[in-house]
Amino acid sequence: MRIAVIGGGPGGLYFAALVKRRQPEHQVTVWERNAPEDTFGFGVVLSDETLGGIEEADPELYAELAAGFARWDDIDVHLPGGQVFTSGGHGFAATSRRRLLGLLQERCRVLGVELRFQEEAPPAAELARSHDVVVAADGVRSRTRAAAAEVYRPELDERHCRYIWLGTDLVFDAFQFHVLRTEHGVMQLHGYPYSDAGSTVIVEMREDVWRRAGLDRMDEQESVAACEKLFADTLRGHALRGNDSRWIAFTTVRNVTWSDGTTVLLGDAAHTAHFSIGSGTKLAMEDAVALADALHTHASVPQALAAYEEERRPVVASTQRAAQASLEWFENLEQYLDQPGWQLAFNLLTRSRRITHDNLRLRDPGYVAEAEQEFAAAGTPPMFTPFRLRGLTLRNRVVVSPMDMYSAQDGLPDDFHLVHLGSRALGGAGLVMTEMVCVAPEGRITLGCTGLWNDEQRDAWARITGFVHERSGAAIGLQLGHSGRKGATKLMWEGMDDPLPAEQAWPLVGPSPLAYRPDGGQVPAALTREQLGELKEQFVAAARRGAEAGFDLLELHCAHGYLLSSFLSPLANRREDEYGGPLENRLRWPLEVFDAMRAVWPGDRPMTVRISATDWAEGGNDTEEAVVIAAAFAAHGADAIDVSTGQVVSHERPAFGRSYQTPFADAIRNRVRVPVIAVGAVSSWDDVNSLLLAGRADLVALGRPHLYDPAWTLHAAAEQEWSGPGVEWPVQYAAGSRRPQTGRRL
Repeated sequence: MRIAVIGGGPGGLYFAALVKRRQPEHQVTVWERNAPEDTFGFGVVLSDETLGGIEEADPELYAELAAGFARWDDIDVHLPGGQVFTSGGHGFAATSRRRLLGLLQERCRVLGVELRFQEEAPPAAELARSHDVVVAADGVRSRTRAAAAEVYRPELDERHCRYIWLGTDLVFDAFQFHVLRTEHGVMQLHGYPYSDAGSTVIVEMREDVWRRAGLDRMDEQESVAACEKLFADTLRGHALRGNDSRWIAFTTVRNVTWSDGTTVLLGDAAHTAHFSIGSGTKLAMEDAVALADALHTHASVPQALAAYEEERRPVVASTQRAAQASLEWFENLEQYLDQPGWQLAFNLLTRSRRITHDNLRLRDPGYVAEAEQEFAAAGTPPMFTPFRLRGLTLRNRVVVSPMDMYSAQDGLPDDFHLVHLGSRALGGAGLVMTEMVCVAPEGRITLGCTGLWNDEQRDAWARITGFVHERSGAAIGLQLGHSGRKGATKLMWEGMDDPLPAEQAWPLVGPSPLAYRPDGGQVPAALTREQLGELKEQFVAAARRGAEAGFDLLELHCAHGYLLSSFLSPLANRREDEYGGPLENRLRWPLEVFDAMRAVWPGDRPMTVRISATDWAEGGNDTEEAVVIAAAFAAHGADAIDVSTGQVVSHERPAFGRSYQTPFADAIRNRVRVPVIAVGAVSSWDDVNSLLLAGRADLVALGRPHLYDPAWTLHAAAEQEWSGPGVEWPVQYAAGSRRPQTGRRL
């Protein structure tokens, strides 16, 4: 084959060398517009996984690289006030970018790759007419991608920080994070060694801080001098140097597809991931291995390109999620500066969600033990520490999330609900929440929803709370709500959000006459002021019955597009009276309902509020609005905010992923200074411990894991070999408190 490579960075060169090594008869040409000795940046960090792939794919290149690696194990976190926290056992390897490129260039020459430096590559479409494969490794500002944007359909997300890539002759002995509080705002330095003669230094800050500091008006030399002055203590008298260094706003690149005919994107042209997890060169070189393998093992180029993308896309997506979490953490670093130093350091180390509490304990058990000691007691898993809300002390930090069961008749909970909630209370959780209990028949989502609009329902709930109190050490919470414009739908397993037949449905109400499903859903009637007063009284009456039924905690459901949630969202609330318009007005009626319920709810029992912290839709509520909403409820006496997201509009576009909703809880907790319950794709006890120890949440609610395993909390204790406070096996189940053997030896 004739193969053209556009771009002579690490990814393009490595691919060229690999494909030529595999099949020397291929004609491989690399175009690079810069000179061979030109390079930007300083050091490159490679993971053990990437190095293993290099060793397997090209042992000769690996041997050359390994001979000059800088290696270290520690991460140092330097905080304002001089606090330093060190975590070991991480294992890094780095080399200079210039050395890496030199080795790759020489490897290409030895293998017979044609290298054309200081020569602009012809357009990919032109090269494709004379080559079997065109590999576009032309970087984040890829001309190839731009020329065929209608095919690749790129999404370019420019972020909110500015950073500059510099070097120094100070050789760091660890990966360095330095947090600096200045009169202009928070700045941070990322630093790591790449040889026995120098280190990479990246200075980063939010754009508004960058502008206030006047750095936007400085050239390279002035910027270097300013950074030297700002981080003089870190540099200990050593100088910084630039290399065509500029202040950059990081751009996250994603593409719907990576290939166009026989042209394929590689590395930053296809995808980027923030430098704070050291992934750009790593991803490009891993792409090179996968693409070379695919071309070698598949019969046709289209099959090879499809296989390459199929293999790499999930890996890249996972890395990009971790990188996104990391970059957003640094964008919002200022919100954590009031955390205790030990917690801020742990928070930084676990920011990407890839490094966790248990993972850190494997790497550096002493570091984690010290953090646990600060949190509660060394050796105690954070999830098994108690938490107090008003007069209620929960035995541990695990919450069984509210989950609709759609199994009631006329709103009446029955034996199913007793077994469902009772089994999860016996399963060890600190707090078990009911599903959304509706305050009126017309407030149900489905015909199977439970209610609390009459005394018969109150007495049925009292039977359940009595069982929980008598037979377990759990608390039980009541979530009250009204379906609003999302009511009168079929049971979930019959068609989620599908409207009931007209003869079974009831009229819907909402803040405005806007259907949840524009494709045929019922249009709600806009509520009058008189109706708002009547509805408020329904909430109050249900709260009274909840107290009489013996619930320990009351939660007001202001999330997921139900009635109170739709008042909060500008996408559902188009009113022109005092309950619509700006957020202050949209908050008014939900706060009135909360105040009225708080007035009748016992003073020693806590009240929480569940909110959708983002609508996941343009023009809707997002983090900033969520902070205001949470602060308003906290000011009115909410003891905690239960932070969920979405389900407010049918055209939402959620960014699903592991613990994808927790950053919103994190922002509310650390900006509003109110306890929060985190929810959303949290499935492991390790994640629960990580969120708590990092100070991103006070309680963690899990739904699906408790459907899979009603005794999830007890099993989490067994898996951590924990039998101390915070966990109590029912005496009837005590024989099962250790993991069963999975096999026997003769």
